[in-house]
Amino acid sequence: MAVGTTVATGASSSIAHLLNPNRKWYNNRRLITLHAWIVLFIIISSANGFDGSLMNNFQSLYQWEDYFNHPSGSLLGALSAMQNIGSLAAYPFAPYLSDGIGRRATIFVGAIFTLIGVAIQSAAYNIGMFLIGFGVCFATNAAPMLVTEISYPTYRAPLTSVYNSLWYSGNVIASWTTYGTAYIPNQWSWRIPSIIQGIPSIIQFFLIFLAPESPRWLITKGREAEGLRILAYYHADGDEQDPLVQFEFEEIRAAIAIDREMNKDVGWLTLFKTPGNRRRIIIAVAIGWFSQWSGNGLVSYYLNKVFDTIGITSTTTQLLITGILAIWNLVISIGASFLCDRAGRRPLFLWATGGSLVFFILQTICSAQYAVHEQPAAAHAVIAFIFLYYLFYDLAYTPLIVTYTVEIMPNSLRAKGLTVYSVGVSLALIFNQYVNPVALQRLAWKYYIFYCCWIAFEFVFLYFMLVETKNRTLEETAALFDHKDLAKEVAQAIEGPSDEGDNKEPVSEKASETAIEEVFTT
Repeated sequence: MAVGTTVATGASSSIAHLLNPNRKWYNNRRLITLHAWIVLFIIISSANGFDGSLMNNFQSLYQWEDYFNHPSGSLLGALSAMQNIGSLAAYPFAPYLSDGIGRRATIFVGAIFTLIGVAIQSAAYNIGMFLIGFGVCFATNAAPMLVTEISYPTYRAPLTSVYNSLWYSGNVIASWTTYGTAYIPNQWSWRIPSIIQGIPSIIQFFLIFLAPESPRWLITKGREAEGLRILAYYHADGDEQDPLVQFEFEEIRAAIAIDREMNKDVGWLTLFKTPGNRRRIIIAVAIGWFSQWSGNGLVSYYLNKVFDTIGITSTTTQLLITGILAIWNLVISIGASFLCDRAGRRPLFLWATGGSLVFFILQTICSAQYAVHEQPAAAHAVIAFIFLYYLFYDLAYTPLIVTYTVEIMPNSLRAKGLTVYSVGVSLALIFNQYVNPVALQRLAWKYYIFYCCWIAFEFVFLYFMLVETKNRTLEETAALFDHKDLAKEVAQAIEGPSDEGDNKEPVSEKASETAIEEVFTT
């Protein structure tokens, strides 16, 4: 858990020399197997993307609109927010399951609830039967932690970033499935996509308990031998004495011990007790909220309404553009996932926010031009600027929001911190999904001006608040936020009690850093 400089290899200096240069994901059988299991975990994000974008596609189907009597305004907003309302109901329980029964078992529980929801939605005969969201919440709480906690060190950040990026793979599948079923002139045009929602959960239902559990969770529960065995099996071909495995094992044990000392009686209030924890939670909630309040909510959930404001009303054209945009987003976000350890988290967030602001302003201007002058060129420019907007948005707000949240949280607070982040995302989504259709209906392009101002605020906030975390282990990253407090604790413990009472000189910051460096590196 040493706090030190970083190297360009993607691992911190404290661990880089322990990595076997011949052990790559493509030439090592154990790593190939590990990544196959990680695929099982990250398809949860794909399922989440499928669920989250399906309603947007249904709104372009006349079969769905006719069957449910053309929902609009606040009813459409409430319906679009249903997934997140379902998630809110599960959030209070998700972290307790992830920390209590384990990451794998929590994913299993989520799969069961999701399959029940899929069955109800697929057989829906009224609008109240669209209930997806409750089960997905359990899985999306446990899966990114499991990916992060079990990955080989050099692949941890990219794989966790790919996890959230695969939201768009679900978006792609939903968009093109709906595009294909749009030609079915009956209820099956929307029932078939609803049934397809359940495929990832069926796969997880049968395979999840064959996958490895998080070594960090096992060690936290006192099952150290099991945790060591999993680390050795996948990270060092089964050699428990491998230097990398021993380093990871001892670092996890030390971090858990110190974390328990600093965060005794861990509860929800622990997230706000120390300056480090408060900063963590502010950043996590902020980036979660920003990910849905950067203007993308208009495109992701009400793209057909945006099309209407610029004169594109053909169902086929709307679904075609939606499908192409989904593929564009998937390619850009996955590409950005592999930049996180090279470019760094902070630069990517700033580039994403700044670029989004520029192209959202241009989108607003062209929308206004079309509304006032009805220029076809302005409508086409809006489509172009939507694609360019996502080129920047996807640099950070798709791949990094979960990665950054998971890695800045210490082990004991990781599940709860991720839950608070998710609550922030869901509240932002619910607000947007309920308000956006009403605002677009009444204000049209003028509504975009609000988002232009808000994105500018986001840039300023991120510039001053974000901490760079690239090329560090999970334990090192978590220590960044508690470094000064933890260092002083360690240094004072080393110096021992003083007989001089209040006259004792305070421990200097340099001495504190030296003390913590010595303790953690040994």
